[in-house]
Amino acid sequence: MPKLKVNIRTSYGEVEISGETPEEVIEGLGWLTKDYVSEINEMVSNLASAQSEDILKDIVRVSRDGPTIITTYNLNHYESIGLVLYAMKNHQASSRELRERLASSGKKVTVAARLHEMRNRGHIFKPDIKSSDYKLTSKGVKWLEDEVLPRLKVSD
Repeated sequence: MPKLKVNIRTSYGEVEISGETPEEVIEGLGWLTKDYVSEINEMVSNLASAQSEDILKDIVRVSRDGPTIITTYNLNHYESIGLVLYAMKNHQASSRELRERLASSGKKVTVAARLHEMRNRGHIFKPDIKSSDYKLTSKGVKWLEDEVLPRLKVSD
């Protein structure tokens, strides 16, 4: 009998459940509790945050209050917002957090207008429409990693 497989896409990757019988697959799916998936998501997020801190060395300092832009390079508003989001846990922050972190970085940015424009460009989205949180899209992460960060690494 062929092996049965179920692939489940998550925010951090793909989980595969397999078994010889439908019952084994159902039993395997039973292990995927909300707590289990949440714990994996947290672990992956912590790894990604550590990697982000290393990438952002000499550009953004991350303290317990949150990220502060420290580069001397002249950033535009979009780059400033993008860097703060990139340094935040899960690449996500509220508009208020963004305003506070940008102010602590000495950046004067009209956050609401820039967030709207960044949404139109596909760099950010609202994970929950009722919330004031914004999150970088994969396109936004790619833009920062491919265009913004390399330019800042060369200039510093």
